[in-house]
Amino acid sequence: MNEIIASISDVLYSYILIILLIACGLYFTVRTRFAPFRLFKEQLRAVMDKPADKDGVSSFQALMVSTASRVGTGNIVGVSTALCLGGFGSVFWMWVIAIIGGASAFIESTLAQIYKKRGPEGSYGGPAYYIETALKCRPLAVVFSVFLILTYGFGFNMLASYNLQSTFSAYGFYNEESSPWIIGFIIAALVCYCLMGGGSRVIKTTTFLVPVMGIAYVAVSLLIIVMNITSLPSVLTAIFTEAFDLDAIFGGFGGSCVMYGIKRGLFSNEAGVGSAPNASASADTTHPAKQGLVQILSVFIDTIVICSATAFMCMCSGVEPTKELSGAPYVQAALSKSLGSFGPVFITVAMILFAFTTLLGNLFYVDKCLIFILGKVPGKKFMRVYHIIASLVIFAGAGLSADLLWNIADITMGGMTIINIPVILLLGKYSLKALRDYEDQRKEGKEPVFLAKNIGLPDDVDYWK
Repeated sequence: MNEIIASISDVLYSYILIILLIACGLYFTVRTRFAPFRLFKEQLRAVMDKPADKDGVSSFQALMVSTASRVGTGNIVGVSTALCLGGFGSVFWMWVIAIIGGASAFIESTLAQIYKKRGPEGSYGGPAYYIETALKCRPLAVVFSVFLILTYGFGFNMLASYNLQSTFSAYGFYNEESSPWIIGFIIAALVCYCLMGGGSRVIKTTTFLVPVMGIAYVAVSLLIIVMNITSLPSVLTAIFTEAFDLDAIFGGFGGSCVMYGIKRGLFSNEAGVGSAPNASASADTTHPAKQGLVQILSVFIDTIVICSATAFMCMCSGVEPTKELSGAPYVQAALSKSLGSFGPVFITVAMILFAFTTLLGNLFYVDKCLIFILGKVPGKKFMRVYHIIASLVIFAGAGLSADLLWNIADITMGGMTIINIPVILLLGKYSLKALRDYEDQRKEGKEPVFLAKNIGLPDDVDYWK
């Protein structure tokens, strides 16, 4: 089964997704007039925007939910895997995907805001809603929702559970037969407890944990880089040399730095995949472009800051990446060499926080897609059963094969992307008009307030009238 799934994954990422992601990213980078770079100050301003309703979800809270899903085990284990299997050059291609992906993240998140719906607990939305409302194609929207549920409810959560329990393999008490299941049970029980508290508990938990874990992780990474500062020039040389080693790239593209950089970069920052818009739609803001700008910042935090922190921390340590060390063991070996016994303990704590917030952020997205497919907010009994199933999936993932889980996650994420990218290419004109409207109001010294008629929106929407 793993060989079949791996071959499908190779076809997806060798041809289809590389073309779609790069073409879409470059197109919107140019069409937004390089907004990810040009409007960096506006991104910082937008993230501090307060909700009109004191009980509403702020831009910062929506950012934390989307970042909770983005900033996860992929930032540690995903980067390590890319370095061990694709080489140092894969870091460069992660940066490329993040830099050009910021514009795609802006477009999809702004669209989610424009087409968001009213609900009993505030607004909600995402790709399924803009596909149904703007393209009048509910079957395609349902297919997208199913892919999202498979990706985040199953693939990514099983993988996060596996990656978390694998960090304990460095300790003497770890038993390969029983430990994964025991650790998986504990993770599943904790997630189930949070889920039973509803969406508000998820948002509060991620809002608190994401900044704390991110700052601590980057601080330790910087410490290790400073301790090994003399190796930094050779590391930078290796990144750019290997990134453009054409013989190595085209000699085995499926295992090249380009392939691993794009796969693990996309897995980490999710720009263009269609996941973050589900969180973006929940923000209570005065203008859709504000939340689009906030999501550019999320991509930057995820890949340029945290993925780079992992990469440089490992590469500067002097530990040689090998196929056998792929995953958490490489990061633990790198930290052990620089920090001694504290290293593995720190990575274990970081992985617990990263994985836990990833699991919660992922299931927040699944909740929204279930509401869409059912056409209403599910009852308490339905949600209780769903939360138990979601927790059992997390439990099962802890004991399965890493290769199988990576390939399943890659394929289901690829399915989401293949649907979402063409859709945002078709509908992106409304996000671009919203951006112009936002900038025009800012130039006039106004606090931007959006009205659907200002961009000639032909569709009936719940907000912006």
